[in-house]
Amino acid sequence: MIGNYVYIIAEAGVNHNGNRDLAFALVDAAADAGADAVKFQTFDAKKLASASAPKADYQKKTTDAAESQLEMLMKLELPREWHVELRDHAHRRGIEFLSTAFDEDSLRFLVDLGIPRLKVPSGELTNAPLLWRFARTGLPLILSTGMATLGEVELALAVVAHALEEETEPRSESAVWQVWSRPESRARLHGHVTLLHCTSQYPTPFDQVNLRSMDTLRSAFGLEVGYSDHTEGNLVSVAAVARGATLIEKHFTLDRNLPGPDHKASLEPAELRQLVCDIRALQGVMGDGSKAPQPSEWSTRQVARQQVVAARAISAGTILTREDLATARSGCGLPPVTLWELVGTPARRDYQPFDPIER
Repeated sequence: MIGNYVYIIAEAGVNHNGNRDLAFALVDAAADAGADAVKFQTFDAKKLASASAPKADYQKKTTDAAESQLEMLMKLELPREWHVELRDHAHRRGIEFLSTAFDEDSLRFLVDLGIPRLKVPSGELTNAPLLWRFARTGLPLILSTGMATLGEVELALAVVAHALEEETEPRSESAVWQVWSRPESRARLHGHVTLLHCTSQYPTPFDQVNLRSMDTLRSAFGLEVGYSDHTEGNLVSVAAVARGATLIEKHFTLDRNLPGPDHKASLEPAELRQLVCDIRALQGVMGDGSKAPQPSEWSTRQVARQQVVAARAISAGTILTREDLATARSGCGLPPVTLWELVGTPARRDYQPFDPIER
């Protein structure tokens, strides 16, 4: 984030449903909404899941429960030949093209494609060998932390630190921690890694969002923190920005009624456009944190503040008493805090009620 700017990823994910036209329409919807990037998922289903791998509960509810996870994923692969066209189309529309890799071949493919940054999904945060390969690319990393403990996040960051310094894979976990123990190694992550707080449930119940975890991550590691939002609606994303999120990722679809595991927990185009609008507006109201009058306040300050005035007619030379003095809006004069100091001093001239007192 530069200043108060929040980077917004419109997460298309697998909501293209294996349909090329739908994938391109998702790029257009993300661009029309004003997002900074549109992101898909790149994987080989046969490498990602075994034939016996079960579905998550939310996937069972939103897809054919009798279908295996592998069968579902095979329908949702983004063909390699579409990537270049989608990337170029996104660039023509003025947004970045991103995708998440779930295996080493897909990672190499995306790097060769020239994507500007890599997103590590929550499920791969603890996949140290793959994470090491992500980090070894040298590209900026976005690490999603859904389902993770603070200790697992620290180990992931230690793996990243090792990959940034060493050309060969570690031989043990101990070798990873040895690199992490050096302050200069940890410092290399600043400006290079963004941590995303996340709850890996679709949709996420509001009482399981736990936005204060963002504070914990920021405090523990000193890195920029964002939020990957799986809740319904826009409220939590906007709240996350107000709490200091520098990056927001939000799933979207063209139609929540489409078949597929993620559509029902996604925003539709008008909602995505409103989310971007709300975040951009919030950027403007965050300010720089200094407490000082704003330019628009100066004229109001002049008329809204009270000054010390005569409470009654006073003759020049009269020793002022508390009963002689009051405060009122007069547009000029001494601030109210000086009233006490004036008691016991001589009036400099004749005053009529409500005349500003002079020192």
